[in-house]
Amino acid sequence: MFGIVRPCTHRLTDGLKTEWMAHLCGLCLALRADHGQFARIATNYDGLIISVLTEAQAGPDPAARRTAGPCPLRAMRTAPVARGEGARLAAAVSLVLASAKVRDHVADRDGLLARRPMAAAARRVARGWDRAGARTGRELGFDTAVLVDAVDRQTGIEALAGPGTPLLAVTEPTETATAAAFAHTAVLAGRPSNAEPLAEAGRLFGRLAHLLDAVEDREADAASGSWNPLTATGTPLAEARRLADDALHGIRLALRDAEFADDKLLHVLLAHELRRSVDRAFGSASCSHQGYGSQGAYGPPQQPGGPYPGGPYQGAPHPYGGHPGGPGGGMPPGYGGGPGGGEPPRPKPRGFLAGCAAFTWLFCTCQICCAKEYEGPWSRKKREGCCRDCDCNVGSCDCCCPCDGC
Repeated sequence: MFGIVRPCTHRLTDGLKTEWMAHLCGLCLALRADHGQFARIATNYDGLIISVLTEAQAGPDPAARRTAGPCPLRAMRTAPVARGEGARLAAAVSLVLASAKVRDHVADRDGLLARRPMAAAARRVARGWDRAGARTGRELGFDTAVLVDAVDRQTGIEALAGPGTPLLAVTEPTETATAAAFAHTAVLAGRPSNAEPLAEAGRLFGRLAHLLDAVEDREADAASGSWNPLTATGTPLAEARRLADDALHGIRLALRDAEFADDKLLHVLLAHELRRSVDRAFGSASCSHQGYGSQGAYGPPQQPGGPYPGGPYQGAPHPYGGHPGGPGGGMPPGYGGGPGGGEPPRPKPRGFLAGCAAFTWLFCTCQICCAKEYEGPWSRKKREGCCRDCDCNVGSCDCCCPCDGC
């Protein structure tokens, strides 16, 4: 629910930080205005990119901002927030995809949703969100049916996937949904010529979102027996990283084919922060465009630690979560056979409603941004706060390949 593009605000200039917060708050308030207070739990970092894309094409407009009242998440300060069609489209897309997440939790019988009354209530919430998102979409000329269809097809594709199934066949529904949302921003901004390149950028962004989610959840899914696309298709991490790097490069190329009035924030999010998201998911501090060693883009690694030296996958990774480089028969310290004894107990993921309550607490106490480490509200996996150990390269453009707009 949080999204893959989570920029540390210390890496943004004061102006870009203000703009980023304006779009984040604008998404939250658009959800409240169109769909009620409870819908605000669908706020996510990736959803605001729809709002950023729309404004980057249309250009700055004083009418696209309003001053919002005090909020606990802003230390009870007022602030300018984005409003208009871009924020409303972001809200509609976020709500429809959140409803799909609710149905997924119901199908998996997570936590309290294993009980029939709670599952029935969650289904009613999901149906209401579907109708509300579709209503807003129609007002903006966007058919949310493409999102619902993609979610419905995802279940069937996952049921049929097995060893040897191309990973891109599994990510296709997500790609289709994000491509449609990105392309419609060109319609809202009055730049129809941008629809095709933005659809390509959206398709690749959806691929990245699916891949990074699979990589981050891989070990937890293996421990709980949950379905994971990498494990199910037998795709090694090196291949997943290659696909992620290709998607990053493709997004940059697609954005260069589009015309923007002011793309500074968009450039930071999709050229810089998206790359950092990939490096974070794969545990790599090195530049993703310089390969894994000195022998070409995807040649043999320079160091003996496997394709991700210094990261969590020391040695050749086992497709089901083993670490042959670990000291205890292939596991890292503290796991079976290691110095710490047996595997530590893994907390059971929270159900949808309990996760919503945990999310609200984490969000309102700013732990998502500032905590050194916090427990994910639904997965209960350890997460790092967005601003933890940030390098604070304020205003710098550190692309390892030439970028436009630096």
